[in-house]
Amino acid sequence: MQYQFFLPHPALGDLLKGILVANVDLREVPAEVVCPFPPTPEQYIYFYLNDPIHTQKKEGEGFVKKPGSIIVGPQSTKVSLQMGKMHRMVGIIFRPGGLYRILGVPMNRLLDLDPETDILMGNNINLLREQLQYTENWVDIKQIVENFLFTKLSNAKALLPFDHAIQKLMQSGGLLTIEQAASVSCLSLRQFERLSHQRIGLPPKFFARLVRFSRAYRLRETNEAISWTKIAYHTGYFDQMHLIRDFKEFAGANPLTIEAALRATPLRLQASIRH
Repeated sequence: MQYQFFLPHPALGDLLKGILVANVDLREVPAEVVCPFPPTPEQYIYFYLNDPIHTQKKEGEGFVKKPGSIIVGPQSTKVSLQMGKMHRMVGIIFRPGGLYRILGVPMNRLLDLDPETDILMGNNINLLREQLQYTENWVDIKQIVENFLFTKLSNAKALLPFDHAIQKLMQSGGLLTIEQAASVSCLSLRQFERLSHQRIGLPPKFFARLVRFSRAYRLRETNEAISWTKIAYHTGYFDQMHLIRDFKEFAGANPLTIEAALRATPLRLQASIRH
């Protein structure tokens, strides 16, 4: 897997965590490659520039072919991804609240959905996809994406103290209390929860758990030798039982089952997403 994570232009820094470009050639892998993708605290716009991907949201259901570009809002459960043999992808990775500020759509309406981009962004997003499809240089791809997003800045929703507070919650690994986060945002707990549903699509306590789980999952993806006990310690879990509870809720399986699933696939899809 070849990939590069680009930090965004400073003018886009309060909206984006980064831009990810990836190429994966699986033509020599005889079987279909299926990768687990548990929910993350980030939200995305993905462009699939070569072979399409197929997704499965519940075990036992069939895989569904996805369009060439999708919006991934707040997610609460694992999705399985079936990769094409020639996987070429550009991902726009938003900070919490960033996708809401661009779209102006309450994020709770997108919970566990991945609509086609033109449904919410119009046909000009298809022109962007065409530009990306015919651009080989990855630095040029980053510039094209940023130029598109610059055109959206004038109509973007304002940055609020809430957004700074939820970013601090992210930076703490989900360990900042909701009371502390609400205080940073200068809001009451009730106001903070209301804005959480609107701007990130999830209740704040649930979001904090998701942040912590995501750090634990990515630590496993990037370091197969580390024990689950150490992962629980490094990510702030009270004990291993709390970690197992979150894995069952967010990944649909206990940590050992997820470990086996990762060993069965050659790809690590979340390792490239920075904390």
